[in-house]
Amino acid sequence: MAIIEEIQTDLKDAMRAGEKERVGALRLVVSELQKAAKEGGDDELAVLRRERKRRLEAAGAYRDAGRDDLASTEESEAELIAGYLPAELTDAALQAIVEQAVRESGASSPKDMGTAMKQAMAGVDGRADGKRVSALVRAALQG
Repeated sequence: MAIIEEIQTDLKDAMRAGEKERVGALRLVVSELQKAAKEGGDDELAVLRRERKRRLEAAGAYRDAGRDDLASTEESEAELIAGYLPAELTDAALQAIVEQAVRESGASSPKDMGTAMKQAMAGVDGRADGKRVSALVRAALQG
């Protein structure tokens, strides 16, 4: 079953259960997935990652502005979206992927960060945040 179909099923269940916040969040996600499909983007996981990242960034902005109520709403939506994404890589697994990427790309100094990151992100395949990957690649190249 495609992710959009699973989310639509969950949306119907949430509507029946009267879960207003969950219904609102799922409707937004379905809308974004449908819009991406219309525009020719069939990578549902990329859309979900983007939407999750937007929610987390918005939550940070709300927290900075002292609006903890809105921040917690955004965080709960991000958590809901994360439930449809593949599990995040453990630190050990991510470290192994980064080490392999640095070896295979031939990167040896911080100047080669771009090539090592490209290789590492391909190996990660969206199962870890780019900031985590970047920090590990930078550490590996600095020695």
